[in-house]
Amino acid sequence: MEELLCNVELVKDNNDFVAKIQSDIGGIREYKSPNFEEVLEQLMIDLQEEFESI
Repeated sequence: MEELLCNVELVKDNNDFVAKIQSDIGGIREYKSPNFEEVLEQLMIDLQEEFESI
């Protein structure tokens, strides 16, 4: 059975990359940086911490 854990949206807004995350546990969060790798790292750390607590 599939269970939706979170929604992730990655967009480029002018010179910034934006990651928007929505989950039942953490709610809605947004990360913004001109560096794409930095946004992905923030996203990964946040989701890893969130799902390790399940």
